Amino acid sequence: MSTVIITLKSGVDANELEKVKNDIRDQGGEITHESKLIKSIHAKFPTDKVHTLATNENWTVEADQEVRTQ
Repeated sequence: MSTVIITLKSGVDANELEKVKNDIRDQGGEITHESKLIKSIHAKFPTDKVHTLATNENWTVEADQEVRTQ
């Protein structure tokens, strides 16, 4: 499983977030965190299926990773 962050693109209706959540669950993923403020979802998702989420024009998908400052 890969941990990913899915964020809605600017100007996209917030209802798209529900579609993303349904896609995640339908393909065997698990939502671990949701932020309505920035319209994003953190999820554990089967590594071999991440590309199915990444091919949508309404949101971006990126790997969840540690962020460091100097």
